[in-house]
Amino acid sequence: MEIVGFCVFLQSQNKVYIKYNRIIVMAKELKDLTKRSENYSQWYNDLVVKADLAEQSPVRGCMVIKPYGYAIWEKMQRILDDMFKATGHVNAYFPLLIPKSYLSREAEHVEGFAKECAVVTHYRLKNAEDGSGVIVDPAAKLEEELIIRPTSETIIWSTYKNWINSYRDLPILCNQWANVMRWEMRTRLFLRTAEFLWQEGHTAHATREEAETEAQKMLHVYGDFAEKYMAVPVIKGVKSANERFAGALDTYTIEGLMQDGKALQCGTSHFLGQNFAKAFNVQFVDKNNKLDYVWATSWGVSTRLMGALIMTHSDDNGLVLPPHLAPIQVVIVPIYKNDEQLKQIDAKVEGIVAKLRELGISVKYDNADNKRPGFKFADYELKGVPVRLVMGGRDLENNTMEIMRRDTLEKETRTCEGIEEYVKNLLEDIQNNIYQKALNYRNAHIYKVDTYDEFKEQIEKGGFILAHWDGTPETEDRIKEETKATIRCLPFEADEESLTPGVDMVTGKPSARRVLFARAY
Repeated sequence: MEIVGFCVFLQSQNKVYIKYNRIIVMAKELKDLTKRSENYSQWYNDLVVKADLAEQSPVRGCMVIKPYGYAIWEKMQRILDDMFKATGHVNAYFPLLIPKSYLSREAEHVEGFAKECAVVTHYRLKNAEDGSGVIVDPAAKLEEELIIRPTSETIIWSTYKNWINSYRDLPILCNQWANVMRWEMRTRLFLRTAEFLWQEGHTAHATREEAETEAQKMLHVYGDFAEKYMAVPVIKGVKSANERFAGALDTYTIEGLMQDGKALQCGTSHFLGQNFAKAFNVQFVDKNNKLDYVWATSWGVSTRLMGALIMTHSDDNGLVLPPHLAPIQVVIVPIYKNDEQLKQIDAKVEGIVAKLRELGISVKYDNADNKRPGFKFADYELKGVPVRLVMGGRDLENNTMEIMRRDTLEKETRTCEGIEEYVKNLLEDIQNNIYQKALNYRNAHIYKVDTYDEFKEQIEKGGFILAHWDGTPETEDRIKEETKATIRCLPFEADEESLTPGVDMVTGKPSARRVLFARAY
């Protein structure tokens, strides 16, 4: 263990104790954490592993989500599930395997996913005759190959055909929590893995207007979740044609800005029109007794949100978790001389823990004797626990506790009287402070440029860039090829100047408005 800062040594009964005074205690694993300024990508990878969020699996491109990481995902899942149900959606489950012919029915959809599909060709193994091990039984070849779902539009719309006959059967508002497989070549934990967890909503409607309203409504649900729970400020908007979901008429997005100046697409919602209804012949009799195709949406967020959470808030000391999503909101660590003193602290802390839990706060009292207090401090700091309470022998005598907030690392000592309400308010203050810090960073890194030379110079520094675009995919492709920047969206909210027509920075052709560019994950 390495101690950085200063400390006071107290000696009693031939034992030495350390009184920590605004210091940072660094356990071995924290000491080895790469600094963001040195290598942001390596810092991220180090942090995911060292904070016990996830690790690489034996299967290339896949990950093992460890209990602490899964606890954060569970909180995300629980909150989002409640938000979906509050807007009238219900959960269902659809098969993992999709007949290959289904993907062929919507041409744009299959083109968008063809290179990422994992294919099941056989249904049985057998022992090799030479005893070398298990082999695929060539006699067990499937008549039709099955695709491990990259997304579920095709299998769901083949099912909806059986559910929908009349306008009285609409709308269908279904969501499923599932895993999907996309055969990514270059992977990174949470941000891009071959298999990942997500939710996917799939809705069916009688009118275009109703479906478009649904797609935008769910985008705003995602935006509210990102900002109120994740404390991640996002820009909402519509994707350009090049960046749309395969098979959609419009794709709506929420875009966050990470601390390295790159954008991260945090969630998308798609207006699918009647494309999938026509592909699977899903028709209904409307109120005028006429036959029409159903209108559709789909929308989803994934474990990529874990990456957004880490990269938006965390620092060189480890994770910084917003209290609304932290699995452990408060940790209490005792510092004691002997077993008798520990029993006294245990008795005192027991009532505080009970009151905190009555207030709906998740709290852990770590009185285990297998790790020193300094190691515990560093470990919980690394894992981003929002509030740490410490009680030592003198605190016990004075009826006080030391409080440290993870977002600023500030410490103070307060009386135990009313400390539970104080901590509850402190957690909300931390939540708001984390969001405001991220918002200030995002707003300070939005730039307007008018020339392509300015654009090329600024994109190297990172951030969001608002620039005029002539609306053609050719210009968009050229910018992407030459600068690795993409149009993140056409923002819903923009100042008057950004919505004023201008001139494309590349071609000089007329431009209807400024659009948002960035390099992205």
